[in-house]
Amino acid sequence: MLKQSVTSLLTLALLLPSAAFASAASTVSDTDIVLSDSGVTVDGVAASTSSSSDVYVGADIVYYESGHDSSYGAGSTDDAHDSAEADKHTVVTITEPGTYRVSGTLSAGQIAVDLGSDAATDPDAVVTLILDGVDITSTVAPGVIFYNVYEPYSSDQDTGGVTDLAEAGAQVILADGSVNTVNGSYVSKIYKEGTTSKLHKYDGAFYSKMSMNISGETLGTGELHINADNEGLDSELHLSINGGNIYIESQDDGINTNEDGISVTTINGGYLHVNAGLGAEGDGIDSNGYLTINGGTIVTMANEKSPDGGIDADKDILINGGNLIALGTRNDATGTDSKQPYIELAFASTQKSGSVITLEDADGNVLLEHTAEKAFQSVTFSSPELALDKDYFLYVDGVQQQYTGNSFGMMGGGMGGGMGGAGGTPPDGSSTPPELPEGATPPTDRPEDGGEFPGGFNPQETTGAEASGEGSVTFSLTSAVRSFSGISASTEASGKTAVTFSVNNGSGIANVVSGGTVALEQLTASASIPKEDIQLTITDVPSENFSSSILLSEGLDALELPTEDGTYQLVVAVVSDNEYYTGASQWRFTIGALPFTDLSSSDSAYSAVKALYDKGILIGTSATSFSPNSSVTRATAITALGRLLGVEQSDTTKFQDVVQGSWYSGYVAWASDNGLVLGDGAGNYLPSASITSTQMNLILSRYAALTGITYTASAGEDHALTRKELAVLLAALL
Repeated sequence: MLKQSVTSLLTLALLLPSAAFASAASTVSDTDIVLSDSGVTVDGVAASTSSSSDVYVGADIVYYESGHDSSYGAGSTDDAHDSAEADKHTVVTITEPGTYRVSGTLSAGQIAVDLGSDAATDPDAVVTLILDGVDITSTVAPGVIFYNVYEPYSSDQDTGGVTDLAEAGAQVILADGSVNTVNGSYVSKIYKEGTTSKLHKYDGAFYSKMSMNISGETLGTGELHINADNEGLDSELHLSINGGNIYIESQDDGINTNEDGISVTTINGGYLHVNAGLGAEGDGIDSNGYLTINGGTIVTMANEKSPDGGIDADKDILINGGNLIALGTRNDATGTDSKQPYIELAFASTQKSGSVITLEDADGNVLLEHTAEKAFQSVTFSSPELALDKDYFLYVDGVQQQYTGNSFGMMGGGMGGGMGGAGGTPPDGSSTPPELPEGATPPTDRPEDGGEFPGGFNPQETTGAEASGEGSVTFSLTSAVRSFSGISASTEASGKTAVTFSVNNGSGIANVVSGGTVALEQLTASASIPKEDIQLTITDVPSENFSSSILLSEGLDALELPTEDGTYQLVVAVVSDNEYYTGASQWRFTIGALPFTDLSSSDSAYSAVKALYDKGILIGTSATSFSPNSSVTRATAITALGRLLGVEQSDTTKFQDVVQGSWYSGYVAWASDNGLVLGDGAGNYLPSASITSTQMNLILSRYAALTGITYTASAGEDHALTRKELAVLLAALL
């Protein structure tokens, strides 16, 4: 049993084989640097003041200087320091490759590594800093900075989230048994003279302009504590953490790698505790490219008021191993290609600091027990003990929780906006309706009963359908369902009265075209609740770029509404600490473009899919997937055609394998009566078989002959028809 609290996570980290990732100590003798306010020594001798030495003191520290106008840089007066403050700092500069063991204290100083402008292309330009009891404080700039060392990757090389920094020029090792502290500031953007191009800009207290690799020593017991005026641990390209124990307290992001679309932050081992966003904003771990977690134990927290997350990446987040608990207002979505199971929990309202989060399996085994150090609304958890195709139960402060939405959509009916429901079509094109989570309302068979065709085609225009307030306490984790939303205390467990909400006089949130305005003009509750106890939250789906949250007492106009194309989710909930009521309702809606992440706007079938989607005929296999290349069954194809045409259904006994009263039988009967389908000649229609391109062309040719329309069969070899190919054929009939 893995009982996840901060203390127990640290215990676990110390038992992990972080040495497997640790850089081996050099066989060449280390250069010993001992820091002291009274004088720095190098191998027992007073440090040189000559810049031609391997190690020297006396260089000017790079900082944002006060007293300049706007031509100097992009900083404000709050970012500036006077020369008297800067001059108090002792800069220890390393100019040659090698291994340097550093210990001692500088109450005002910096360690700087600069091997020269040609170092980036020189594989031998490697400096290994072994931190062995360091205590450095810089109030004007980073406490540790790598300027120029070997860089094994180019800044425009997209690695897909995989890097190997064993040969990188910036190597840091945390000596076994050591406690190292870096209290650092930052340098706002300073311009090259006469331009607005960057000369200097260093946001983190522990900073590298080149890719940086951090490891533990043999036992992995060394500690690094970073306390940051701005960001904590930064690299301008890639960063890997392989071992040791790292603790970060930062006003802004805890960790940041900042090459847009390229940078990779990788965690392979060790223990990492990040308390970020202690100022106005800040993510726990923020990569402007990829975040890859292969091992280790990570506790990461973001600012509790700004729309930031414990984990945030502009590209993919992959969790392949290790133990992770990330808390924030809005964690970024984890990539589905992750090799280790994960669960994403979006609470309907903000949970207070000190809340105890517990996750148990069906046998009562505790996988997670964590006391939150700050308020949060979003939790991402991953552990080797977490498994797919199992049920889990969530508690906050001992009270069982329920959810009202998951990866498929809203529980109990609408997604809002009218484009889908709690289910969806299996990606393999199966005609069998998907199994719905406990608490969800299954679709009925006939459209007149409000049913949804499981083949992904829906003829009904249900724009603005309200979501149900009913929820489930069973968090069933599968390969398709890993995210749960609208989480609040269950009525039965909390003893509180259930509340549901309605927006826009029950019409929900309507989808809008690109550039359209989302309407949210009215909100009602099923019970009389103070406005300050009702929270509204809008996020994008999957969670990536947008989040806005208010209390109703601030007024509906205070809620920021999205404007960019995409899929969004509105959650209205009773705040978690209301004594008498609990409950949440939620709606999904789209702006402009299709919400499907697996169908590019450049795809030749995009316009056809969108034309059917906009008319409420065609939906996806999930809230964000269309599965364009999945095959289509014969039952799905003929039902889609019949529903598109609005034909009158009948019944037939002509085919022995057509189930009477099923969602497709009436359409098969229509097609058979009109000579569009003949079956296999042995009394079978074969509803579950994949339809081929030749068969669909033949059906449409017969329909054209029946109605007098013009239809030209598509050329090409016979093959199993895909969903996007079917969309193109159907859109031609609009």
